Amino acid sequence: MMSNLVADVNDLKLCLEWGQPAFTIVDVRDRFTYNHGHITGAISIPVDDLYARATSSLHQERQICVYGETDIQATTAVKILQAAGFKNVSEIPGGLAAWKKIGGATEGV
Repeated sequence: MMSNLVADVNDLKLCLEWGQPAFTIVDVRDRFTYNHGHITGAISIPVDDLYARATSSLHQERQICVYGETDIQATTAVKILQAAGFKNVSEIPGGLAAWKKIGGATEGV
């Protein structure tokens, strides 16, 4: 199971494989980068738009797992979401590269 602070890619993959529905994966990279490849099922909300779009795009009660271009970008995104009132937010260390390394499903160009 995922902790509240960090979503390990292996835990995340297990949750997806077991069909656990109560979480959302957010890709905070720019739209162009997202379109060229992202974790299957991830939604795109670029970090610059995150605060403005979070409340209308995300559910407060769901676990939100965030990844970005770098872990620093992901950490920033977690702080933005927490400032917007989201409590159950974690980053995915290593982002897309770590996900691909364990054979996680991706989609995009």
